[in-house]
Amino acid sequence: MASPLIHHVSVINRDRYVTFDFYHKLLGLEFLLKTVNQDEVDMLHLFFGDKTGRPGTEFSVFEMQNAPQKQFGTNSLERTVFAVPSEASLQFWLARFEAHDVFNCEIEDYQGRKYLHFEDRDGIQLALTPLRVGDASEHAPHQSADIPLEHAILGIDSFQCRVRYAEASARAFMNMHGYQKLESYEHNHHEVTVLGAEDVLFGQQLHLIEDRTRDIETQGIGSVQHIALNAKNRTGLYEMEKMILDTNFRYSGIKQRDFFESLYYREPNNLLIEVATEQTNFVKPKTATEDYDAIPLFLPDFLESRRSYIENGIKR
Repeated sequence: MASPLIHHVSVINRDRYVTFDFYHKLLGLEFLLKTVNQDEVDMLHLFFGDKTGRPGTEFSVFEMQNAPQKQFGTNSLERTVFAVPSEASLQFWLARFEAHDVFNCEIEDYQGRKYLHFEDRDGIQLALTPLRVGDASEHAPHQSADIPLEHAILGIDSFQCRVRYAEASARAFMNMHGYQKLESYEHNHHEVTVLGAEDVLFGQQLHLIEDRTRDIETQGIGSVQHIALNAKNRTGLYEMEKMILDTNFRYSGIKQRDFFESLYYREPNNLLIEVATEQTNFVKPKTATEDYDAIPLFLPDFLESRRSYIENGIKR
């Protein structure tokens, strides 16, 4: 199977139960993992994706109960677009969103394709669009009793960023990650640059919306905290580290994330970009419950000795 361009997306929500209900029970994503932010262990970190949890399908949520609501603006990681099998799937999801009082913009024509834009309960901006390449049968979506498999969410189709200087971001992504400029188009009086690569999972794309009129986004509840781009393996990650050092971008150093290795850097419009290895050793813990509280907390080995402290710190 093709490698992804987008490894995963991580967002900020306020409430673990609302998050679990929305992404697992309403959107039908597989609930992969209940864990904590390895850098701030008093913060829950929930992972969703397909049945395999493979890169290109992962969507994770940090719980920040007391954070302020985000203030919309530019220089922001703005919207995750998920792939569904067909245009008929959009009709299914529109009806489901209406039945569950999910804010949406109905089905629209955008960039010559059909999209269904919507938001989660905290204002995270999301969308659905039909699969760009391949066949839905090649993928492994979570099977849910009330979501037919022919309409299930498959993984991440694309991601939209809003930036002041799109050319600067585009140049950095092309030079460092080897992306190509696929096209540009105008939407709501803003020029949009589309980046991609050949033979990537779902035909994933990165859209850069140039917006020089708005203030800079203030991050909070409803924001995307970071987007992770894919590195094929450890060698690719070390090559990326060298390019970041040569470019003199701010970055984190390489971090061991138990399932994969990664680094973080700030690109020219100050977006937080993670680069994570596609090679993972992730195995989904076996749980047979839909009760969030009954799902055990996973901790990597280096945090296991602090389990009691961590579990007490995340109790509600």
